[in-house]
Amino acid sequence: MMTAGAGSRRRERDVMIPIGDLARRAGVKASALRFYEAEGLLASARSAGGRRHYPRAELRRVAFIRAAQAVGLSLDEIRSALASLPGNRTPTKADWEKLSRGWRPLLDEKIAQMTRLRDTLTNCIGCGCLSLKACALYNPGDAAAAKGAGARYLMGDRAIALKAP
Repeated sequence: MMTAGAGSRRRERDVMIPIGDLARRAGVKASALRFYEAEGLLASARSAGGRRHYPRAELRRVAFIRAAQAVGLSLDEIRSALASLPGNRTPTKADWEKLSRGWRPLLDEKIAQMTRLRDTLTNCIGCGCLSLKACALYNPGDAAAAKGAGARYLMGDRAIALKAP
């Protein structure tokens, strides 16, 4: 025998809501929902008229996506996290706690990168531009280029120590 609580939970989970309602409730634009769906992060069904309707549970999934983006995760990382859930279900509080513990090293590295950026913002970033007068001091002869492409010092490489004349 099914209890009234279990039946109402099942009905609530099966309730489909139009894209506009989900967008309003989630605080995102409908275009964001279509984008998330195209990226495989959400699923919708089409009404007889061809309009998108989403299971009510997708509201929590959108909240999960937005929170993960605020943490700085890429869509690939978010997709991977959602794919790790059994039966592709909507994340629970326990799921969030488990997944967010795994993101801690990533967050620590992002914090370290931002700290380096803050501390060296007025100095050369080792980009190889050679357009600033300071580059001759911080990156003589574009020595940072030997370490690879990009802003090497922002990536954590150490600036080349200059020899005193």
